[in-house]
Amino acid sequence: MGGIGIILSILGIFVFLVAQVIPLFLSPTGSLARKIDTGATPTSFPQATLVGIDARQSLSYVLTPNTISFRQLPSGNVYPVTLPIALEEANITAVTHMTGATQWLALGTDDGHIIPMRIRFRSVFDTAGTQETIPQMSVEPAFAIDPTHAPIIRLAYQHDDDGISAIALNNQGHLWYGTFRTLDHGYESVQPPVDLSPHITGTITSLVMDGSGEIFAAGTSNGELYYWKTQYDAPPVLIGAYRVAPAGVAITAIAYLIGDRSLIIGTAKGSVSAWAELSGRQDPAHSRLHAIHHLAPHSTPVTVIAPSQRNKGFITSDTTGNLHIHHATSEQTLLRIPGNGTAITALMFAPKANGAVALAADGNLMAYDIKNPHPEITLGTLFGKVWYEGYDEPEFVWQSSGATDDVEPKFSLTPITIGTLKGTFYALLLAVPIALLSAIYTSMFMHPSLRATLKPSIETMAALPTVVLGFLAGLWLAPLIEDMFPALVGMLIVIPCSVLTVSLLWQLVPSPTRKRMPQGMEALILIPIIGGAATLCYLNTPFFEQGLFGGDYKGWLDTSLGLSYDQRNAIIIGFAMGFAIIPIIYSISEEALSNVPKRLIAASLGLGATPWQTLTRLVLVAAAPGIFAAIMMGFGRAVGETMIVLMATGNTPIMDMNPFNGFRTLAANIAVEIPEAPQGGTLYRTLFIAALLLFIMTFVTNTIAEMIRQRLRKQYSQF
Repeated sequence: MGGIGIILSILGIFVFLVAQVIPLFLSPTGSLARKIDTGATPTSFPQATLVGIDARQSLSYVLTPNTISFRQLPSGNVYPVTLPIALEEANITAVTHMTGATQWLALGTDDGHIIPMRIRFRSVFDTAGTQETIPQMSVEPAFAIDPTHAPIIRLAYQHDDDGISAIALNNQGHLWYGTFRTLDHGYESVQPPVDLSPHITGTITSLVMDGSGEIFAAGTSNGELYYWKTQYDAPPVLIGAYRVAPAGVAITAIAYLIGDRSLIIGTAKGSVSAWAELSGRQDPAHSRLHAIHHLAPHSTPVTVIAPSQRNKGFITSDTTGNLHIHHATSEQTLLRIPGNGTAITALMFAPKANGAVALAADGNLMAYDIKNPHPEITLGTLFGKVWYEGYDEPEFVWQSSGATDDVEPKFSLTPITIGTLKGTFYALLLAVPIALLSAIYTSMFMHPSLRATLKPSIETMAALPTVVLGFLAGLWLAPLIEDMFPALVGMLIVIPCSVLTVSLLWQLVPSPTRKRMPQGMEALILIPIIGGAATLCYLNTPFFEQGLFGGDYKGWLDTSLGLSYDQRNAIIIGFAMGFAIIPIIYSISEEALSNVPKRLIAASLGLGATPWQTLTRLVLVAAAPGIFAAIMMGFGRAVGETMIVLMATGNTPIMDMNPFNGFRTLAANIAVEIPEAPQGGTLYRTLFIAALLLFIMTFVTNTIAEMIRQRLRKQYSQF
């Protein structure tokens, strides 16, 4: 029953881990939940329509020229509001949301003015505790951006406490840019509006400005994107014109994703792509855009792009009413919702990315339900290279959070897995030779009285808390090794030479004198020799640094080998984690060696074989299954180690086998990230993938090890 219980426990752990991981890979769902006839009629200014929705998806609005109406969801009932006077008096010809702040709107008029407007949703509770959403509208004084007072047909703007930056296209094809400071009575132009149209070839078909007002772009009918950066109290600088679509293919929609680093571009051919500035190109004279993601295209021209306010997702619509839900980072088109053949003229992603509202050209307001909790996760984003914003090329990166909420989360487990294998490799590199050679000497050559004392002492090392080892390694050993690294390299030369020299000199000692020392006690002579050699190297650290590394070992590593040296690195882990797994490997190996039948050893020696020949040709062969099992046990122990690597590696999730820098392991990553992971969230479940991967690694390794051990046992069973 005990064995069955263990198997059931392991199976239960596996099932639990899989159950936590499965939701990450479930397909998203979405459907049309409600269609409401708003009575809005097609207008000669389709760009003067806008929709919005509150976070609870209980209230939406439809803005059309000179009017705004609110609808309760899902009933579709009209929510009565008082229309601001400014909207009644103005003739609205264009409207837009502010990038990154959809509660702010800008209304363009037929006389070249812009009217800033704000629509907010406030939740209130009645006496019965029922929650209700109430809209709040405020309109600010209008200001002129077009000196010719021509109708504005497209615009984009940015609004903050200091003022407004805006670009506006009039019906004569002139593109005006202006900045305006906030005054008590309205807005005042910082400098006269600038006409940017002389720099542009083709008809402007779309405009966008980032949330800071520092960058704006214009798409044209011939597939070019004109890209500007603003300057304080000076005209904007045209960075360049980029070919983002084939010649003759119009750019029909552009929008920034949250964070204002990725620009989504939709075209008349239905293509959808994400563009971003490459890192290291911050000089305005050399900045350049590059296509970093290509999403599934529409079959008809793209009409609207609606970015998510929570992640790097967005929705695109086309002239036949189809909606595509994309995620830029994972380069996925997650969902396709078919339309009814009528073009979408306005579209907005719900604030929580769990729904959307769209206005069709026939005046129907459509509300959609969307369930897509984990758009960032695919096998490609977990284990493949991904092209993130600000990177020059696709890379493996783990960065679950950033300084702001709009930072793109990066969930690549590849550097974490490589870090796990790296730490295990360097720990075993130190532990396996020491543990095996110690076990061989203890079982074959050491005096029984010394063995009876030494073996329990080594096994007691396994009882040391790993948190103590990690603490000492991170705060004491790491600085010590950094200071004496040249001496450590010198020890690799001096100590073996000292041991060999003493061994040769021992052969010169008269035989009667040597026989006075009990057999197997010779190693005691080496203790002061090794200690003295190590001390000598430590005291002569400057000598070794000058002789081996030209006086600066860090500089030598950098210039000669291209390796950087971090204080907490794989060498420290080799010592600390090696110290933790030596007792395991030693104990099992020593038992395997000691359990070789004594009669076989005696027979070998009786036939004239030397103790060394007996060891290499008989004992090691017979004990091979046990030794292999010991190494695999040490491997499993190293793979799952948490506290030592957590405290002594620096926890940098990088892919580099350089022994002189840090890394992060799967186990340490779980320990670091799980306190900050909301239960059921993407990070939370991704950490369970890491746990499942760790479980599979150890389970598969131990299974293969057991199979090999059984095979070796059968092969050498004649012994």
